[in-house]
Amino acid sequence: MLTNNVVLTAARFVLLVLAQALIFNNLGFLGYINPMIYVLFVYWYPISKNRSLFLILCFALGFMVDLFSDSLALHSASILTVAFLRPLLMRFCFGANFEFQGFTYKNTTLIQRVSYLTLLVFIHHTLFYTLEIFSFSHFLLILKKIISVGFVSLFICLLISSLFASQQD
Repeated sequence: MLTNNVVLTAARFVLLVLAQALIFNNLGFLGYINPMIYVLFVYWYPISKNRSLFLILCFALGFMVDLFSDSLALHSASILTVAFLRPLLMRFCFGANFEFQGFTYKNTTLIQRVSYLTLLVFIHHTLFYTLEIFSFSHFLLILKKIISVGFVSLFICLLISSLFASQQD
């Protein structure tokens, strides 16, 4: 059973990096919308696993996406911050239930899962575009990118998570 989780986590890691680097970084809807789906790694990572390993894996994920995107550690900083905030976001969306051994996403409502994924995506995008543009004089541009790319990313993440959700989550 442990080997299955390790293999599944490794496969998700590799597939999300490759999908982000080879497909989603090159889409360019309307000239600037490139969905960021690698946030799903934070959503899918098992809750009861080692937190230090999780943070290291999230940094490695962001670093790999940064290497392919040539984005100066923006992805690393954003995904690592979201990974660090994960327990707080889970407590907000699922209550204290997520801290118990038997917690699975199957035991939660669809609204809770969607709100959790929405928070992950929009916090990630807010950090990413704020760091990328880094100017208060371009506040409307930052907001436009957060909203437009955020909704497209959220839609694709919801679609992927519903298609490839594991049965033991």
